[in-house]
Amino acid sequence: MADMETALKEIMEIDGCIGVALVDHTSGMALGTLGGGKELDLTVAAAGNTDVVRAKLRAMEMLNLSEKIEDILITLDSQYHMIRPLTSRSGKGLFLYVALRRDRANLAMARHQLRRIENDLDV
Repeated sequence: MADMETALKEIMEIDGCIGVALVDHTSGMALGTLGGGKELDLTVAAAGNTDVVRAKLRAMEMLNLSEKIEDILITLDSQYHMIRPLTSRSGKGLFLYVALRRDRANLAMARHQLRRIENDLDV
């Protein structure tokens, strides 16, 4: 099992990764971040993407969908933004937010790697 710091470092090694945050979707607070910088304020991204997660959960509830969100993908002109809710009991209410450069990232591989890292994460 990987701790948060190790998991964030592993995620930053995904091709094209710009930044990553582990976020509490109850408060919108980033519990840990790595990367980012001028082009990406991870604290702002964490808070903003909390609204995305909450909206999707509300929509699923209104639709009576009992499935779980595996991930949410937002495609921009030059970036992919991936949101992956944690599935472990200790990770309930948390999600990983990852920003990738489209010109460097392999989306299928990034999703696969993020799934593996999330499964090994012990929060």
